[in-house]
Order: sequence, then structure tokens, then C-alpha cells
Amino acid sequence: MGRQKIFLGADHAGFKLKEEVKKYLEKEGFEVEDEGAHSHDKNDDYPDFIVPVAKKVVENPRTKGIIFGASGQGEAIAANRISGARAALYYGGSMEIVRLSRTHNNANILSLGARFLSKKNAIEAVRLWLKTGFSGEERHTRRINKIDI
Repeated sequence: MGRQKIFLGADHAGFKLKEEVKKYLEKEGFEVEDEGAHSHDKNDDYPDFIVPVAKKVVENPRTKGIIFGASGQGEAIAANRISGARAALYYGGSMEIVRLSRTHNNANILSLGARFLSKKNAIEAVRLWLKTGFSGEERHTRRINKIDI
């Protein structure tokens, strides 16, 4: 898959899964920048790690971000507060959701719910998400342009 740059961020609940996905990405040849957490601290706050990821992804359009939390919900909400960030949530179930987040929504951030995913499921989702492109269809582009303000 290659040298694309991926920004990572997680709170304490997503820390362990982030570290596993980070190893996978580095093994696959991706350039990884980890915005933290850099250690497990049960008192940390996810916005401290997620907002920097979202800002960097928006500032560097050829990059992507992967963020991690207990459910991934708060993390996706925090990321989506940054104009131009399009975070999609995955915490299990059909992988079609992961594919559609790229083909229809051109998601540039994937939010993973660590308490609901095994390492294997998370890596499968990341692999699919990173290899899936945006369809570029006019209707999808038009819709994204209406939210990227």
C-alpha cells in the first residue's frame, strides 16, 4: 500500500489498539505520525489527541488519520468539529460501512471503537479503508462540498 502518511491518536481506552495498528501500518510501509497518547493514562482526555490528528489531516490533504477510543463515538465527534475533517466511525459489523465511508463520503479519518473490535477486526477495517478510494461521482462530490465549509 505504500508511503502514505497516517496520523494516529487515541486516549487510554484506545491506546493498546492504536499501538497494534501502528505496528501493522509501519510493517506495511506507511509513514506514521503518532499524536498520542504515548502511554496509558486512565485520566487522559481524548480531545487532546484527536483534535491534533484532525487538524493535521485537514492541513495535509494527501494524508489520513486513524483515531481510537472506547466506542470511537466521542473521538469521531471531536474530529468532525474541525472543518474539512470527515471522520467515519467503525466499531464492528459489516465492513461495507468502512468501504462506503471512503467511496461515498471520502472519509479522511477512521474512528475505531477499541472496546468492540479485536486486533484482527481493526486491522481488516484499516486495510480495507486505506485501499478503498473515493468514487468521485458528482453527487458525492456535491454533497461533500456542502459540508466542507
